[in-house]
Amino acid sequence: MSPVTRYDFQESDKVLIAMKALTTMFKIARNPIGLIGLIVIFLLILAAIYPSLFTSINPYEMNVIERLRHPDNKHLLGTDEMGRDIFSRIVHGARLTISFSLGVIILSIVLGTIIGGTAGYFGGKVDTLLMRIADIFLAFPQLILAMVFVASLGTNLFNAMIALALAWWAQYARLFRSQVLTVKEELYVEAARTAGSKDLSIFFKEILPNSFPPIIVKATLDMSLAILLLSALSFIGLGAQPPIPEWGALIATARKYLIDYWWYPTFPGLAIFVASLSFNLVGDVLRDLLDPRLSK
Repeated sequence: MSPVTRYDFQESDKVLIAMKALTTMFKIARNPIGLIGLIVIFLLILAAIYPSLFTSINPYEMNVIERLRHPDNKHLLGTDEMGRDIFSRIVHGARLTISFSLGVIILSIVLGTIIGGTAGYFGGKVDTLLMRIADIFLAFPQLILAMVFVASLGTNLFNAMIALALAWWAQYARLFRSQVLTVKEELYVEAARTAGSKDLSIFFKEILPNSFPPIIVKATLDMSLAILLLSALSFIGLGAQPPIPEWGALIATARKYLIDYWWYPTFPGLAIFVASLSFNLVGDVLRDLLDPRLSK
């Protein structure tokens, strides 16, 4: 095969992947539940990237005169104990909550695919050793294990993200290993091995692309749990620290005002609920589309 032909094949392969992803998005959008989830996720991502499109108020600007003000035309969701606009803090907090939750999932996938892929492809003692390590991590509740890691690393949002990824990777390792065990026996993998392709090339070109759909479905569903766990760490003081407007930290500060100033803790909690629900809705529809048994 000439270099030009090989290059054309790679480019067409990328186009096919992009078209397949676009087609999947359209199928999700055709489902009313999936469409609602996609719209909310799009708005959340837009708020995370361009918060100025939704509010021009500085989320850190204090005005003691307007402290704990009811929701009105000036402050849509009211103000906190420092007179800061709650709507602005929730919008700017979307960047922190969504991006760091996504970081948890990406790091978990990277660690899980490397370890699970290595175990599934090579098998034998390597598989046994890596999977026993994964079993140790799976034996502990995620939140408890993450609390141990973040207490060792230090209490901030970045360390909370790292801690959750370290507590989470074993699930992806198990799932990816099971996929690799099936895919590596396919004829096209045997053909690549017979043609003299190296193990690393076979893994990235043949096994990885054909083992990834279940990972994508799990990642979409896990985003909601990542948001909840990251917010939980901030709520108990092991994540974002005041005055950072991360949603869990907002609820942690606002919880003592629940009785007299209901809007303060309620709206950050609703933001977490809506974001988690949206990712769950899209994940459920995506799972139905990618699972042949469910799609029938």
